[in-house]
Amino acid sequence: MRKALFLLCFVTLGFDLYAESALVVEPAESAFALDLRKDIVISALAVGVFFGSFFIPGTSEIPNLDRNDVNFIDRQLMFDNYGSLPILTAVMRPVMGVMPIIVPLVLVRWDILNFIHDFPIWLTYGVMYVQAVALTYGTRRALGNAIDRHRPFRYFADNFEEPVSPHSFPSGSTAMAFLPATFFSVTFSREFPDSRWRIPIIVGSHLLAAGVGVARITPGYHFLTDVLAGAAIGSFFGWVIPTLHRRPLQGSNDANNFSLQFTGNGAVMSVRL
Repeated sequence: MRKALFLLCFVTLGFDLYAESALVVEPAESAFALDLRKDIVISALAVGVFFGSFFIPGTSEIPNLDRNDVNFIDRQLMFDNYGSLPILTAVMRPVMGVMPIIVPLVLVRWDILNFIHDFPIWLTYGVMYVQAVALTYGTRRALGNAIDRHRPFRYFADNFEEPVSPHSFPSGSTAMAFLPATFFSVTFSREFPDSRWRIPIIVGSHLLAAGVGVARITPGYHFLTDVLAGAAIGSFFGWVIPTLHRRPLQGSNDANNFSLQFTGNGAVMSVRL
C-alpha cells in the first residue's frame, strides 16, 4: 500500500512538473554548467577529502561510559532501543535517492531515451552530485574518526558487545539525507524560480530528511547533536556545489566570481557566492 501511494504521488508530481517544463525552450538548457578549471579544483578537493578520510585513525575500544558525562541536551534524548528496525530510514533512503535526478528529468521533459542529445545536462548534474557526495561522505568519515564519541546505546551496559561502528558524531545517514534534499531544492529553485512547486519541494524534502534524523535518534544510534551536525554537513555541500556551478540569470550579473592563481609557494583560490 505504501509503495502504491509513493508511486501515485511520484507520477502525479511528474505529470505536473512535465506541464511546467513545457516552458523550457528547445533544446533544453540548464541553469548550471561545468567549468574545466573550476571543476578540476573542486573534484581534486572532493577526491582528497574522500580518500583522506580513510587515513584518519579511529578507535573501536569501548571505555567505561557514564551517562552523566553526556551534555544536558543530548542526555534527554538517549535511547536503549538498539536492535529495533529503523523502518523510516529504510523507507526514506530510496525516496531521497530519487530526488537528485528529478530536476534533470524535468528539464529534458522526461525524455530519457534522448540521452545523447541531453548529455550535457546529465553530465553537469552527475558531476555536481558526485562532488557533493564525496565531500559529504569524506567530511563525515573524517570527523567520525577524529572525534571519539560513542553511540548512545553503548552507554547501556547490555549493549556493549554489539558489533557496530562506535563512531556517533556526526550522523552519516542524516548527512546523506539532507544532501539530496538541499541539492534538489537548490537546483529546482534555480531551474524553475517561478514554479508553484518550489516552496512545497523545499519544505517537503527537508521534512523527509528530518524524519531520517529522528529515525537515527530513537533507536539509540545517534545523539541529537550528531543529527544536527550531519544535517549541517549535508545541507552545506548540497547548497554550495550547485551554487558554484550556476549560470548567471538572464539580465543579471550574479555569476560566481571564481579565481585561481598559482604562486611560487602554492595556489590561492577565491570564491564569491
